[in-house]
Amino acid sequence: MAWDVFLTEYKNYLQLERSLAENTVAAYVHDVIKLKQFLDISNRNVGPLEVSSTDLHDFLEYVNELGMTVHTQARVVSGIKGFYKYLIFEDIIKDNPAELLEAPKLGRKLPDVLSFEEIEQIISSIDRSTANGQRDMTMLEVLYSSGLRVTELTSLKISNTYFDLGFLRIIGKGSKERLVPMGKSAAKQLKIYINDVRVHQKPKPEARDIVFLNRFGGAISRISVFTMIKKQCVMAGIRKNVSPHTFRHSFATHLIEGGADLRAVQEMLGHESITTTEIYTHLDRDYLSQTLKEFHPRA
Repeated sequence: MAWDVFLTEYKNYLQLERSLAENTVAAYVHDVIKLKQFLDISNRNVGPLEVSSTDLHDFLEYVNELGMTVHTQARVVSGIKGFYKYLIFEDIIKDNPAELLEAPKLGRKLPDVLSFEEIEQIISSIDRSTANGQRDMTMLEVLYSSGLRVTELTSLKISNTYFDLGFLRIIGKGSKERLVPMGKSAAKQLKIYINDVRVHQKPKPEARDIVFLNRFGGAISRISVFTMIKKQCVMAGIRKNVSPHTFRHSFATHLIEGGADLRAVQEMLGHESITTTEIYTHLDRDYLSQTLKEFHPRA
């Protein structure tokens, strides 16, 4: 049976057998609809009976990256678990894929979202007259412009920067590849850093193709990026708990708040496995670029 059939029967079960309030029923059903929408935009052709625990964990990562509060995430988990308990109760499935699904701890906050003005403050606090200053400013511009994970930033290669196309080729989790558009400001600063600053450094053999180098010529570490951001936040007077992921979180939040299509944002965040050529069959390059230009305040 299709999703809509199960959703109708689940709704009837919640209303008639569990006698839940109308708003509660609507919330539970909507949580399952969110799961179906995620599977659809992820091109996972699975029905409710074929959903795996991996699918559910990927879904939770997805709602986390969209900026939902921990309370909302906990309710979503409750709704999904309730749906699969219902399928077990009705003897429709034998194994529960949601059995080990855990809601986020309510005492643990999601990363703070920076406003565009706060990001401007942090970037403006950097002393650009030094080589490290140009590098640090460029890293922040790239983090915010393209929504990279910190590991993706520190492992970014010169050979994977396509200035003529306005894209970065990113090697993400599990060696999955994706193309991510750059905003004009990030592309400009990246060119300046590579051509005017990095060119004067002598990279170690293993770091010859790495974009961001430390003072010894090796790839800059994740810890160094964390430390730099903490330092600049203090200098900018930003009291929020800011990390490299905050820039990624802000990137996604600002695009979505601006009305960007969730499918495009998901592609840029790299939640699905895509290769360089798949960008033409999934979403064309011009569409992704246009999404960034229209909805990102620094594009």
